Amino acid sequence: MEKRIYNLSAGPAILPEEVLFEAQKDFISYKGSGMNVMEMSHRGKIFDAIIKDTDADLRKLLGIDDKFSILFLQGGATLQFSMVPLNLMPPKNKADYIVTGSWAEKAVKEAKRVGAVNIVATTKADNYTRIPKQSELKLDAEASYVHFTSNNTIYGTEWRSEPETGNVPLVCDASSDFLHKKLDMNKYGLIYAGAQKNIGPAGVTIVIIRKDLLERSSDSLHTYMNYKIHVDNESMYNTPTTFGIYIAGLVFKWLLNMGGLDEMYKRNVEKANVLYDAIDNSDGYYKGTTVKEDRSLMNVTYRLPNEQLEEKFIKEASAKNFSGLKGHRSVGGIRASIYNAFPRKGVEELVQFMTDFKRNN
Repeated sequence: MEKRIYNLSAGPAILPEEVLFEAQKDFISYKGSGMNVMEMSHRGKIFDAIIKDTDADLRKLLGIDDKFSILFLQGGATLQFSMVPLNLMPPKNKADYIVTGSWAEKAVKEAKRVGAVNIVATTKADNYTRIPKQSELKLDAEASYVHFTSNNTIYGTEWRSEPETGNVPLVCDASSDFLHKKLDMNKYGLIYAGAQKNIGPAGVTIVIIRKDLLERSSDSLHTYMNYKIHVDNESMYNTPTTFGIYIAGLVFKWLLNMGGLDEMYKRNVEKANVLYDAIDNSDGYYKGTTVKEDRSLMNVTYRLPNEQLEEKFIKEASAKNFSGLKGHRSVGGIRASIYNAFPRKGVEELVQFMTDFKRNN
């Protein structure tokens, strides 16, 4: 293969090279079938085995038991902003939302179309530079669910542990840090995640839902918006994103082969520490944008002394094969997205570039 760059984009993001090579090997003829996974029927025996294997491996990774159903849907987290309240708000028609960034704001916007939304905490006044503490949450014990966003790609913050919600089901948009560590699934009612950060190519959305919550899905819902319909049809109500599910399955096997999510978390902490240490030890030349205790392991955000230097930094980094470092257009600055598949060697080389850039500028 030609030399690959260091892809630090927030998404669609880097995939493990082992997965790309595996997909390449079977690209023309999957396991001797004479066709690519993209070409075969989603109703056929071959793809049926692929999706069932993918489901089983995700269950192994997260310890998901039979209390939960796993769905492979489409529409990204954006569609889930609507599907969650449409299915889970009834019959109380009210829900709690914790707002820690732009994606949470968008989730609130859609939920308000369905019922009453209680903002139990928001860090907007702090420019979303931190995660609210448990003591700040003004929870409603009668809420249908509590929604939070586990990692914020734009602002670079991440929940270290889940908010405590008592008997109210916890719903999580985990799009940008899904599978970066092991979770206690017993704490959740529903988790959803777009694939394009840590799972696979854009197009697949994973939804893990506790089966008892399916009883809230009304028959009056539009068919595609009904979780119960998708569970009953085993993610096959319409043609699923077959190739994306296949790649996600390869990613799950890659994670299992390396030792699972505890090992992945250890690697993620080590990688992030290398980069954050470089920022903290730069005598203020590089400045992190979030409070230290809430820093994301996936999206490292920081600033340089001025915007002109930031533009020069991004340009020179690109020439050195570091791609995707420009911060989100709404906040500017620098953002290094170091998802599961991003190698530690790449982080170390980025730190060396940062050291050289500071010396020369």
